[in-house]
Amino acid sequence: MTNKPPYLSVVIPYRDEESSLPELYAELCEVLDAFSFESEIVFVDDASRDEGCSIVRDLAAKDRRVRGLSLSPHSGQSAALAAGFRAVRGEIVATLDADLQNVPADLPSLIAALDHADCVCGVRQLRQDSLAKRLGSRAANAFRRFVLSDGISDIGCSIRVMRASSLSRVKLFRGGHRFLPALLAMEGDRIVELPVRHRARRHGSSKYGLVRRLLESSFDLLAVYWMKRRTDRHEVKELNRRA
Repeated sequence: MTNKPPYLSVVIPYRDEESSLPELYAELCEVLDAFSFESEIVFVDDASRDEGCSIVRDLAAKDRRVRGLSLSPHSGQSAALAAGFRAVRGEIVATLDADLQNVPADLPSLIAALDHADCVCGVRQLRQDSLAKRLGSRAANAFRRFVLSDGISDIGCSIRVMRASSLSRVKLFRGGHRFLPALLAMEGDRIVELPVRHRARRHGSSKYGLVRRLLESSFDLLAVYWMKRRTDRHEVKELNRRA
């Protein structure tokens, strides 16, 4: 690896995912090694209670692309993502969940689609979640689209690629990670969606209960709706100066 700044930064928030991290790293490296540009992997630990931090330290010791951040105390996924976004050095930022349900091999097609977009979001195909989780997600997505009219099919899919310049304009409040594409769209970014694969969780368990997630996201949706209603969209032109 050279000292050239990375073009792509992959941000991976995690909490208590020690069993998944080595597999995820190995899969991601297969993808990154095929790229002609420089990249970095930014793992963000959200106060894990297992050996996740030690695993990331070991990975960083052998691979200069790996960087590790740690939050204390436990602050949630939005805070972890925000910390990663502040730390990235790449022009393009990708996000992945650490639980192996996202497939790193889908990243190249998402990155290619940035030629005509500012943010490319995955849409999970053949979801490998429980029926209750799929139905709850479908209802939540439909309600959000009705309220915000954002047209985004699967806002809960965590595999995305975005421009770092766009992320610098967005403030992630607690729970705001669930609405990141909508927040970017409110800033005028072009959002594109592509189908991606989805896998069953191999290790551990979900950190969010269905009822808790629906309640929290409902309150957050009201906040985003208020923000959208209060956001001014206008064009600014500089007046020509006299010679």
